[in-house]
Amino acid sequence: MQRYLPLFALMTLAGSALAAPETFVIDPGHTAPRFEYSHFGYSTQIHRFDKSSGQIVLDRAARAGMVDVTIDAKSVNTGFPVFNEHIQGEDFFNTAAFPTITFKSTRVKFKGDRPVAMEGDLTIKGVTRPVTLKISHFHTMPHPMLKKDALGANAEAKVKRSDFNMGKYAPHVSDEVILSIAVEAIKE
Repeated sequence: MQRYLPLFALMTLAGSALAAPETFVIDPGHTAPRFEYSHFGYSTQIHRFDKSSGQIVLDRAARAGMVDVTIDAKSVNTGFPVFNEHIQGEDFFNTAAFPTITFKSTRVKFKGDRPVAMEGDLTIKGVTRPVTLKISHFHTMPHPMLKKDALGANAEAKVKRSDFNMGKYAPHVSDEVILSIAVEAIKE
């Protein structure tokens, strides 16, 4: 039996090598990056960005992946055009100098065959910090309308505005912000 173990191990590795990583392109119409924070303790404000792009690479056999998301910071949508302009100013997103927000994963953690977290670098206003997005939902299946494989996920992280040079009005407007993203992507 022992003489067959190396052969079995080689066959297992060969099978893993045959499974190729799959690339999925983010569907901007079904991807919603958003952020929420406490406003003077009165309420939790929730705002979103209307434009995002990127890709997700998933290697199920290797239990590995890569996520690269770009958010158009000028597409911030608070529901009020005047407030959109306000938070695009120099004290906050400073979209004139920094028009995009990016997240580039450095590692995707799996539990069994399901991704549960993405570690990576978040860049806002020219400042890059390590962030872990916890995945609360993940699903893959053939898209019923497009007839291509697709995936969807929901992920969330907590960050401090002050870490990205956006701490004006803290602590009255909370320094801690919850970032979340509902993402759908279609296989290339």
